[in-house]
Amino acid sequence: MEDCIFCKIIKKEAPAKIEFENDNLIVFQNINPLAPVHVLIVPKKHIAKFSEISEEDRDLMGEVLLTAKKMADKLGISEAFRIAVANGENARQSVFHLHIHLTGGWKKKYTRDEDKA
Repeated sequence: MEDCIFCKIIKKEAPAKIEFENDNLIVFQNINPLAPVHVLIVPKKHIAKFSEISEEDRDLMGEVLLTAKKMADKLGISEAFRIAVANGENARQSVFHLHIHLTGGWKKKYTRDEDKA
C-alpha cells in the first residue's frame, strides 16, 4: 500500500526504532507510547485489519503471538504485559495495517477499583 506508514517502515522508507525483524514481521517502538514499554508487532504482509485475516494467515498469526512473548522477555516485561489489537475505525484503529500493541513496564500495582474510573 503506497500510503501505509507501516509499509514504508517495513521498506525502510520511514524511520522507526526497530527492536526485531525477520522475513515475516517487524517490531518497533510506538512513537506515542501509552506505557513505559510500548512496541508494535507488525506482519510484513499488508492486512488492513484483524477481521481480514484468513486461514492462510494461521502460521503468521501464531508467529505474531510467539513474537509478542519473546519481545516481552527481551524488553523485561514478561511478568506483566498487555497485547491488544484494534479492528476498525470505531475501535480506534488509526493505521490500517494489522498490528499488535505490546505494552508493559508499569510499576504501580493494579487494583480492580481502577476499572471504575
